[in-house]
Amino acid sequence: MESALYIVSTPIGNLKDITLRALEILRDVDFVACEDTRVTAFLLTHYEIKKELISLNAVNENKKIDYIINRISQGESCALCSDAGTPGISDPGVRLISAAVKNGNAVVPIPGVTAAITALSASGLPTDSFLYEGFIPQKKGRQKKLKELSGIDRTIILYESTYRIEKLLQELNEYMPKRFTVVGRELTKKFEEFWRGYPEDLLAQLNTKTTKGEFVVIIAPISWQKHV
Repeated sequence: MESALYIVSTPIGNLKDITLRALEILRDVDFVACEDTRVTAFLLTHYEIKKELISLNAVNENKKIDYIINRISQGESCALCSDAGTPGISDPGVRLISAAVKNGNAVVPIPGVTAAITALSASGLPTDSFLYEGFIPQKKGRQKKLKELSGIDRTIILYESTYRIEKLLQELNEYMPKRFTVVGRELTKKFEEFWRGYPEDLLAQLNTKTTKGEFVVIIAPISWQKHV
C-alpha cells in the first residue's frame, strides 16, 4: 500500500453509510490516527478490523504530528478518522494534513458522508450557493458573527450542540427572524428528524421537541422568503 495519509470519512450515525473504499483503506493501512480511539474501535470492531489506533484530538494534535509524519515518511500508511463524518470539517486533523502536505507526503482523500451536506440535501433550500460556518463562537465574537451572517444572502449551514440549540434559535429569532430555517437532528440515526419554520415558529414548538442529540441548522437566503 502506498505510504500516505488517507483522509477517511466515517458514518455520522448509521454504520452502513461507510464506503467500500473506506473499509478497504482501514483494513490495509499500517495504523489509524483518530479523534477518540473508543469511537473508532467500535466502528472497526463492527467490521471485524483490527488496527493500531493513535489518539489525535484538538488537545494533543500538535504533540502527535511529528510522530505520525515521521512514520509516514519512513514508508508507513496512516488513515485519519474523526469520530463521525469527514476529518478536518469542524473536527481535528487540519494541522496534521497541513503538515503532511508541507512535508511532501501524499495525502489521499477517501470521500464519504458529512453532516453539513447530508442536511443540506434534504433541507429543500437552495444548494447552488451556500456558506458553511460550522460551530460559531460560543462566547466572544458570537453576536458579531450572527450580525455578520444576517446580512449574507446565501444558504447558511451551522452546527450546534444539544446544550445551545435553544439559545441559537433565540438568537436567530433576534438577528434573522424572517429567514426560513431547517433544523436536522440526529441525522442518519434512529430518531432522525427535521424541523422546518421561521425561528419564532421553531421556538414555539420547542417544548414538544426532543433537544438531545447533534444538530445541523440550515438558514435560507434572504431572497428565499418569496418561495416559502
